[in-house]
Amino acid sequence: MISLALVRLLAEHYPDVRLSRILTRRPLNSLGYFPLNHLLTHSMDDLVEQSDLIIECSGDVCHGTLVIERAFAAGLKVITINAELQVTTGAYLAGKGFLTEAEGDQPGSLAALHEEALSMGFTPLVYGNMKGYLNHDPKPEDMAYWAQRQGISVNQTISFTDGTKVQIEQALVGNGLGATITCQGLEGPTSTDLMQSGSQLGELADRLGQPIVDYVLPKGYPAGGVFLVGRHDRAQTQAIEYFKLGGGPYYTLLRPFHLCSLEVGKTLRRVINGGGVLLNNSTAPTLGVAAIAKRAMKAGDVISRGIGGYQLRGEAVLLEQNPDHVPIGMLDHAVLRHSIEPGQVITFADVDIPDSRALEIVQLQRRFAPVLVQQAS
Repeated sequence: MISLALVRLLAEHYPDVRLSRILTRRPLNSLGYFPLNHLLTHSMDDLVEQSDLIIECSGDVCHGTLVIERAFAAGLKVITINAELQVTTGAYLAGKGFLTEAEGDQPGSLAALHEEALSMGFTPLVYGNMKGYLNHDPKPEDMAYWAQRQGISVNQTISFTDGTKVQIEQALVGNGLGATITCQGLEGPTSTDLMQSGSQLGELADRLGQPIVDYVLPKGYPAGGVFLVGRHDRAQTQAIEYFKLGGGPYYTLLRPFHLCSLEVGKTLRRVINGGGVLLNNSTAPTLGVAAIAKRAMKAGDVISRGIGGYQLRGEAVLLEQNPDHVPIGMLDHAVLRHSIEPGQVITFADVDIPDSRALEIVQLQRRFAPVLVQQAS
């Protein structure tokens, strides 16, 4: 859906931008409905040779990593709409070339809100993600229904519903904007009142002495969105109250929507005009996303999917406290070495993972993790 809508947007509303190639792994003769389908290619080399900049939006960690490395080898800048990749191999890639997440998905939208808040003099305390629903272990029949109704894949629907996606997104935001978490899996305040939850999270961040990332499930915001809780100068209290943000000390800046592919063009413009990185996983991340077993499994069982499957879900963790966890994005088609209990964090000792360039990078990141943590502190 992202690539389809993005191609339509650029073709219709960006007359000064020329789409040169569209990389796909699907049979070319199955994509007659795709706009500008004469630009479709299976060749990564063809894509890179014909491009000045790459927008990577596959949602696939392993494939996306290969595309980005190939783009970097050709000296190209890369925009992603792929938080899953960012929190898995993104720290390594961020040190190899120009890599930025796009505005549109919640991480990019939060990064943009962060820039706006700073420009208005706010000191950010909380970077918040707004979810509409959460069920850590949804039923297959429900996921099939909602996937069909919303026109997205079952895997995407599962990852949105079981909370994996929000954990991934907030880990990326934390790493990119220098924020942390207060507990594994985030707080997720129970109040459905956004202002109340925002103030609660603001107090937590204040006590911690560092900005945090988290999420809420508020009422009245069907389009989702993002919010930022911050402080401001005392001298501005009267003015800000007049502007209807309350009397402080915590002020919630709200962006009650995120428009995914429709907003990617803003980041494209930013990069074309010489702007810097909006957001990436940084070269010194402190947060990762661990895989948590939803149910008991036995030795020899195959994990069909990590992100968006019925066997696992993701939770944000501190890398320093969880050095052996397997990033959930690496667990597609992994084989268990021994039995696993519900709620258990999957470690490298628990599974055999298919070889890939992404796995090589993850292992490199593990090897240098103490250095990365030291640099980030």
